Amino acid sequence: MRKKYFVGLILVLISAVLFSACQPDLSVETEEPALTEDAESSEETSNGLAGQIQIAGSTTVQPLAEALAEAFTAMNSDVTIEVQGGGSSVGVTSAGEGTVDIGNASRNVKESEFETFPELQVFTIAFDGIAIVTNSDLDLPSLTLEQVKAIFTGEITNYSEVGGPDAVIVVVSREEGSGTRAAFEELVMESGDTEAVITEDALLQQSNGQVRTTVAETPDTIAYLSFGFLDESVNAVAIDDVEPTVANVKSGSYSIFRQLNMLTNGEPNELAKAFLDFILSDMGQNIVAEEYITVK
Repeated sequence: MRKKYFVGLILVLISAVLFSACQPDLSVETEEPALTEDAESSEETSNGLAGQIQIAGSTTVQPLAEALAEAFTAMNSDVTIEVQGGGSSVGVTSAGEGTVDIGNASRNVKESEFETFPELQVFTIAFDGIAIVTNSDLDLPSLTLEQVKAIFTGEITNYSEVGGPDAVIVVVSREEGSGTRAAFEELVMESGDTEAVITEDALLQQSNGQVRTTVAETPDTIAYLSFGFLDESVNAVAIDDVEPTVANVKSGSYSIFRQLNMLTNGEPNELAKAFLDFILSDMGQNIVAEEYITVK
């Protein structure tokens, strides 16, 4: 009898141990689960930013601003950015009058504009080359700056005068107020000993995209075009035997290039500043480098 009792007691003790081992230890604090990669990314990019940024101005800067805005809003889901064109003069005026948060200009701000809007702040976000382009059926050798100037003033009227075919030159230009035109006038038409004016016979277009389309579709045309709009539909002409490339601008061997600027009326607000900081960051400048020339 005592032997049976002892065996029973042993079985009870074993059952108690097994039951205790199966219970959770409530005395130990549980650790929070580690962040997944997506969660970590969300935490890194969520800066508490919310609201809207209005941008307007240069059609040269517009596609770059749109690409940068897309990347920025992808990291800040509560932010929306609206980018419109209108030209550099619109960008300067809109920023100066405070009708937009940021104005785009593909040229330097004029002294007269600073006099009108003395609080303007200028942020250079990229550099852009300006190429001389012709219709794809037209093969031109290298041109000098003086030859380019003479062509756009109407002094040279036939391509045979500059080593090309016997064909009448059709000049295509941007409209007054365009940042690309202002930069071209400063860098080419005002170069050398004398200043020159673009011929009144030029076919005027309202954007870089329209210039490219006109040159691509119209025989014997020549124009100036932002590097960001170059493609196989037009021929880019070497200047003083130097090809219009980003590498040649950076090396200093290609001379026709300009600043791409964003403008604010005084110090930018918190949201605009965050966007400008992003543009000048490594990530933003990597986007710039896809089509334009970085400032770093």
